[in-house]
Amino acid sequence: MTIAALQQFNIDKDLTRSPAPTDALPIDDALPGLLAALAAGPFAVLVAPPGAGKTTRVPLALLAAPWRGDGRIVMLEPRRLAARAAARRMAQTLGESVGDTVGYRVRLDAKVSKATRVEVVTEGVFTRMLLDDPELKGIAAVIFDEFHERSLDGDLGLALALDAAALRDDLRVLVMSATIDGARVARLLDNAPVVESLGRAFPVETRHVDRDPLARLEDQVASAVIAALRTDPGSVLVFLPGQAEIRRTAERLAGRCQPMSR
Repeated sequence: MTIAALQQFNIDKDLTRSPAPTDALPIDDALPGLLAALAAGPFAVLVAPPGAGKTTRVPLALLAAPWRGDGRIVMLEPRRLAARAAARRMAQTLGESVGDTVGYRVRLDAKVSKATRVEVVTEGVFTRMLLDDPELKGIAAVIFDEFHERSLDGDLGLALALDAAALRDDLRVLVMSATIDGARVARLLDNAPVVESLGRAFPVETRHVDRDPLARLEDQVASAVIAALRTDPGSVLVFLPGQAEIRRTAERLAGRCQPMSR
């Protein structure tokens, strides 16, 4: 069983419960269309629900694209945790270590090498990359993941990436998200083609647990997690408002649950 106490992040399910590299994911059916769209033009929009596998499948699929040559693929993630997790999962899929074919760069931490061809970065890091090199020399494609979260850094990064694409006819720009209006974003990208992945749906049952206003949040969350694990098989994903609450909840669960398997 897995206890993943995360701040309110939008991370594809394949990052928290990684399938085997050979397992099929919903995004696989959309990859041929996406590859065709990027072969025909510089821009594309991919709309895929959470759990489709876009974060970890798409960059690796683009590695074999003829237009890439030897250029790097840079994928933006809104948060450092997501960037590291995506790089780790893709490296695992290839049977390599992070920093080989797939690496990451976030604030105060980087694992890249001369062999790195897929680089997962946070939005702030990408903005600095653009300011240092507005043409993005050596980069074949820029992927904006989880674009629906919208941020100043993300919007600025897209605007500057489009400026770079105006200087280079070989640069690809791909915007990916689970919930955005693909047509509206496509208009920003010169009416780029929109590729959709239908994903897969699972039944959801909602159970409400009353909160005691006099008890600490982490105590109640820990009790709810233990109760859920006792009554239902599988894993638990916990959303908490901040790092302090995450840490205190994890402390209360230590020794009471099996650690996350890697």
